[in-house]
Amino acid sequence: MPGLPLIIDCDPGVDDAIALLLALAAPDALEVLAITTVAGNVGGDLTARNACLVREIASRPDVPVFAGMERPLSREPVAADHFHGVSGLGDLPVPTPARGPEPLHAVDYLVETLRSRPSGEVTLALTGPMTNLAEAMRRAPDIIPRIRRVVAMGGARREGGNITASAEFNIFADPHAADEVVRSGVELALLGLDVTHQVTATEARRRKISELSGASAAAASRLLAFSAGTEARLGTGGPPPLHDPCVILALLDPGTFRFRPCALAIETSSPLTLGHTAVEYRVGPERPANADWAVDADSDRAFDLIYRLLGQAA
Repeated sequence: MPGLPLIIDCDPGVDDAIALLLALAAPDALEVLAITTVAGNVGGDLTARNACLVREIASRPDVPVFAGMERPLSREPVAADHFHGVSGLGDLPVPTPARGPEPLHAVDYLVETLRSRPSGEVTLALTGPMTNLAEAMRRAPDIIPRIRRVVAMGGARREGGNITASAEFNIFADPHAADEVVRSGVELALLGLDVTHQVTATEARRRKISELSGASAAAASRLLAFSAGTEARLGTGGPPPLHDPCVILALLDPGTFRFRPCALAIETSSPLTLGHTAVEYRVGPERPANADWAVDADSDRAFDLIYRLLGQAA
């Protein structure tokens, strides 16, 4: 039986790369139709290249990569290369991929695929800014009801922000895109800093991954070591959280996370709180829920799945 039809929209990025390695290691559970990339952690040319490199590490040449939007819908671009390294992949080697992205733009791919596949079949996993999806919805509003579900990493409530005092990076990088997706009516589940800060790569967990064999495990181990060094260098303290992999873990094992329905809104105008996610649990007829918000994670269960996936990967 084929796995869940899935498009992964991402901006690799250290943690996006680990998320891709996990997803590509589970072909029986996830039918990854394509990887679409967007500017975010680093520029759009680098995120597309990085996705192609991760595809090679995972030995999954069957999965096409489509490069997408190179700047946010409205705001000036921001990046997080101070955290992900100049290349976006920490200190991993970054040779020219044997095969680059496909010629079709990622937004066109999203529109064409969602129109051609059966309605309600395709799930979207978003681990970067939501620019590609928002632009696709603008161009082709008819695709919105055809999406099965959007599962995204983004936002924060009780944890505050990781790029400003109140904003998480993926939302901050393109708050107007996130706002359009949230207000579109699509079925949406968000895993923000409230839970990703619970799924941390402690030294013992990193050591266990380093002992696994295969190229995917070796790459994940090196990326996590880089992240741990960055956390120490920036003085944030503690082991590195696995932000974007939480999306893939939630798709593969939903019981790893607990969600609450909420009324979600995105701040798009305040200079002080741009990109803030306003999460309201008091929902009802006057304030209907428009998203599921992740509130708790079972980190041991998450890492058991990570060990299993990386252990069986190429």
